[in-house]
Amino acid sequence: MSAETPSLGARLSARGLDGTTLLVLPGVIFVVALFIYPFLYGLWLSFHPKAGPALANYAKFFSDPFLYGTIWTTMKLALPVTLINLLIALPIAFRVRLLRRQRLLTTLLILPITLGTVLVAEGMLFYLGPQGWLNRVLMLAGLISSPVKLVNNYWGVFISLVITGFPFTFLLTLSYVTGIDPSLEQAAATLGANARNRFREVFLPLLLPGLAITFCLSFVQAYSVLPSAVLVGDPSSATRVISIAAYQAATEEYDYAMASAIAMIMGLTQLGVVALVLGLRSLLYRGPVAAAKG
Repeated sequence: MSAETPSLGARLSARGLDGTTLLVLPGVIFVVALFIYPFLYGLWLSFHPKAGPALANYAKFFSDPFLYGTIWTTMKLALPVTLINLLIALPIAFRVRLLRRQRLLTTLLILPITLGTVLVAEGMLFYLGPQGWLNRVLMLAGLISSPVKLVNNYWGVFISLVITGFPFTFLLTLSYVTGIDPSLEQAAATLGANARNRFREVFLPLLLPGLAITFCLSFVQAYSVLPSAVLVGDPSSATRVISIAAYQAATEEYDYAMASAIAMIMGLTQLGVVALVLGLRSLLYRGPVAAAKG
């Protein structure tokens, strides 16, 4: 008597494709459709220029100072903004973790996320512009004789990125700070370590891996700046970031292959900074990201 042939469901389950595994399928389709396919198509398109060999778009980018200069312009914005947001978020996170009404204060600190980049830019133009209340107050007080230019230049974009990027950096930093077991600090204090030594010897080694991840994520967010560079910056000169170059190639020159090449270069430069930071993290510290609470 021949053995009964297993059903299709049994054969799929034997290979790990049961009903639970198939629940992942919609997510996989979403990632492939919205991330992997556009990336691969953009990469393919970047090697098919309107004229010339496959690398013509990349050669054009790196041979034109008006184009490759956008990398340095973007770096000058993204790197200091990320560093400042991290330096501001760290002491505030240490203070917030000790407060009773932590949720209320956290909600107030992350409020700029709900405003959006465009609304923040509009508010800056209203308050910090040449006819804004800040310049008017300073002029009425006799502190300045002419309006201070805080928008439509580098500093306008810088301030906008700090405002919109701080909540994201703060939330990530707070999650790492509150994840450290308080008994470690208490033990160090019992052994005679002051606040500075406790931070340097206890908190910093445990926070360093998480701070590196926070820096990378915040940097990627700041590096992709576009609305702020246009609304409160000088998109033709001082704040002509690489995203503007890609946007202009696609919408003004209708050169989608060139726009794709710029996008690929943008991604590679971001990846280079992220790889450098993570490499330094691995050299400075090897171990868990943070100590769990007991």
